[in-house]
Amino acid sequence: MALNVLDLQAVSTGTADFYYLQWSCQDVGSWIEDLGFPQYKACFTENFITGRKLVHMNYKNLPKLGITDFEHIKVIVGHVRELLEITESPWDTRVMFLQKKSRTGAQADRLTYEEFISSLYHSGDR
Repeated sequence: MALNVLDLQAVSTGTADFYYLQWSCQDVGSWIEDLGFPQYKACFTENFITGRKLVHMNYKNLPKLGITDFEHIKVIVGHVRELLEITESPWDTRVMFLQKKSRTGAQADRLTYEEFISSLYHSGDR
C-alpha cells in the first residue's frame, strides 16, 4: 500500500512509531476508505473509532459497528493487524502496549513503548 497523507505526516513529524494512535475518527474513516471500503467509513466515524480504538477492532467487534460481510471483516482485521504490527502471539508485548495506549488520559498519553517494556521487566522485582 502506498504512503497516504497520514503516513507522510507521521514520517515528517518523527512520530512514525505508533503514529496511528493520534488518528481521529475522521482519519480512521479515511484509512478505511483508502483500503477500498468507503461504504464502512460511517461505521467508524459514527462510532467514534479513533486510532486508539483500532486496537480493539477484531472479528468480534466489527459486526457491532455494522460490518457483517465476513470476507470484508477478514480483510479489515488483516489490515488492522498489519498497521499495528501484531504478531500471532496473544501475549505480544506490542499488543499489550497498544491496549494500554488505547486508554485516554495523561498517563496513557505519556507512556512510551520503552517505558512499558521496562515496567514489564521490573514488575517482578517488587
